[in-house]
Amino acid sequence: MARTGSLGLPDFALEVYFSRWEFAAAHNLTASDAETLTIRELLDLAGEDGKPELLNLPLGYVPSWGGDALREAIAATYDSIEAESVLAFAGAGEALFWGLQLLLEPGDHAIVTVPNYQSLESVPMATGVAIDGLPLWSGSGESLRWELDLDRLRSLLRPETSLLAVNFPNNPTGFIPAESVWLELLDLCEERGIRVLSDEVYRGIEIDPARRISQAVDRSPTALSVNVMSKAYGLPGLRLGWVACRDHGVLERLEKAKHYTSICNAGPSEHLAAVALRLAPVLLERNRQLAAANSTLVENFSRAHPGIFEYESPDGGCVAFPRYLGPDGVEAFCQAAVEEHGVMLLPSSLYASSLAEVPSDRFRIGIGRRAVPEALEALGRHVRDAAS
Repeated sequence: MARTGSLGLPDFALEVYFSRWEFAAAHNLTASDAETLTIRELLDLAGEDGKPELLNLPLGYVPSWGGDALREAIAATYDSIEAESVLAFAGAGEALFWGLQLLLEPGDHAIVTVPNYQSLESVPMATGVAIDGLPLWSGSGESLRWELDLDRLRSLLRPETSLLAVNFPNNPTGFIPAESVWLELLDLCEERGIRVLSDEVYRGIEIDPARRISQAVDRSPTALSVNVMSKAYGLPGLRLGWVACRDHGVLERLEKAKHYTSICNAGPSEHLAAVALRLAPVLLERNRQLAAANSTLVENFSRAHPGIFEYESPDGGCVAFPRYLGPDGVEAFCQAAVEEHGVMLLPSSLYASSLAEVPSDRFRIGIGRRAVPEALEALGRHVRDAAS
């Protein structure tokens, strides 16, 4: 695998694939974000108050921690923190990049959930610490079930385990553990002195809102909750994420590291993000309903093609990880779909992990955008043409 950068990081397989196909394919049926808004639509939702403020906004630097209005709006989305417990970043990727380095020391041991967004394992591996994967499934094929097995987690723990990195709702599976299991995990880590880094970028658009679990920072004094405007809120163009943590010493270290990358965010993005966060219930419910409707469409599509697809609606988020049962295999299927009919999907190989063998008969499908029905029609044409 190709390496890039002084850290010796491998190429980010998923992002390399997106670079090739995201804007070339006619139908992006694997988008990881919810339907977006224009600036006008966002400000119209907020009323007239935001428009003069945006137009008169100075295009200068903003505080590296994030402006007061932004941090207050972020803090309001949690139950237990104030603005001083928030550090803004240029997207969740930057937050993960620094957090997964600075929270680990030589001789430490880390555990990360699998499957995952690649930086969750590639960044800590590049630091040279020992790392294990916690598979989020049991069984295989048609008997596979997504789960968080705490006994399996306990079997991986070592005296030197210092960090557990998790992602719920999970990308790409959409899996969410039961609240009771989640709280038991947080308690276990607190007892063992293990810090939890919780990637929560899909929280808020659970198809069944009753499946929503607590944010880690609200339950643990040492945990870090990472979130972003890109996924559940559907505003990736703002390039704005954050870390929420009650351990201010950790936030101070992260802020100093940020001086080497983004330094600070863009003022217009911070302003618009604060506007959107004050509309959080409206935006999240809009995107939840869209994901739920699209999930039903994908389920019906799969039922119309028995013996080819096996679909299970995700617990949360706007991506799912269905099975492909065709004789050509999922890799050939995804390649042919995008090359012959312009339908972009992500084969399971893009979630390959060196820590656990990810099921190889899966592909990621996105259910968060309005264009899903049109993309499914194109995928149906591909399936019919391939069978003829």
